[in-house]
Amino acid sequence: MNTKKITIADVAEEAKVSKSTVSQYLNQRFEYMGEQTKERIAQAIKDLGYRPNIVARSLKQKTTTTIGVIVANISHEFSTQIVQSIEKYCNESNYHIIVCNAEDHPEKEQKYIEMLRAKQVDGIIVFPTSNNKELYQSLNLEDYPMVFIDRYVPEVKVSSIMLDNKKASQLAVEEFHRLGYERIGIITNSTKNNVTPRVERIEGFVQALESKNLEVNESYIKSVSLHEISKELVQMFSLEQPPEALLAGNDLALIEILQFTKKHQLQIPSDLAVIGIDDVSFASIYNPELTTIAQPTDEMGKKAAELLISQIQGEKPPFQQIYRFSPTLLSRSSCTGIKGGIL
Repeated sequence: MNTKKITIADVAEEAKVSKSTVSQYLNQRFEYMGEQTKERIAQAIKDLGYRPNIVARSLKQKTTTTIGVIVANISHEFSTQIVQSIEKYCNESNYHIIVCNAEDHPEKEQKYIEMLRAKQVDGIIVFPTSNNKELYQSLNLEDYPMVFIDRYVPEVKVSSIMLDNKKASQLAVEEFHRLGYERIGIITNSTKNNVTPRVERIEGFVQALESKNLEVNESYIKSVSLHEISKELVQMFSLEQPPEALLAGNDLALIEILQFTKKHQLQIPSDLAVIGIDDVSFASIYNPELTTIAQPTDEMGKKAAELLISQIQGEKPPFQQIYRFSPTLLSRSSCTGIKGGIL
């Protein structure tokens, strides 16, 4: 068996070009390279089974062509969709990604940032908690490439990719109102750590109710930890006048609502109309099909990757620019205007 390691010199000899030309090809510097030359090199690499030494190249170029992605909670379908989009763009740009799940714990987030720095990743995309401001500030002072997604930290000058969260709530309230619902509520995960989308969605919800001259009933507005949502729903539906319609602030809150309605034998939409922010994969196969507010995750993930790679390649990042993306209402059967009593 031939165990000889194939080198750039072997590829150059096979393709009848210089080693520097092969190096330029591997680094995608094609400006002065003819198509026939590229084809010969590509064929030589294929025939010889050449595999570049990524570690050696990283040391020479002072880059690992690797970025870190720290998600707040991998259980969110939104997070996995964003990661898929980031990975696709990075792969097309010859970058690799390392995905870390911080579970909304600032301490875990800090450990992952330190680990990724130790692995010399070229930059980080992060769904930030609000408790690591000093760490983010120190990375900023180093001009370390970094992009926030889904959230922003006002004190830290890092650009963020975000949904127009107030608009998302507004679309839901407008749909409920259009279909005749008046007692409208919202439930979402805790805003304890000032998680941007949760705060903004509740603010947008209240503003939308007021704009439609609908009652803002604090008993219908809940922001609690995930394991407390079921208990809050029990209290909400024990009221003399429970809500007729509920907006789920995200996909995990939506699942809690669906489990609650099943357990208590409430029919959607006759007993309760439901709209969820995040277009979950099962929305169109659930019975009834679920009306959702979709986030453009493909565009959001791509934009985050574009911004980070441009920073890695030397472009100075803008001053804490917030890129807002528009939500889309996907009207289905869980909100039809057919109201019935549940008492």
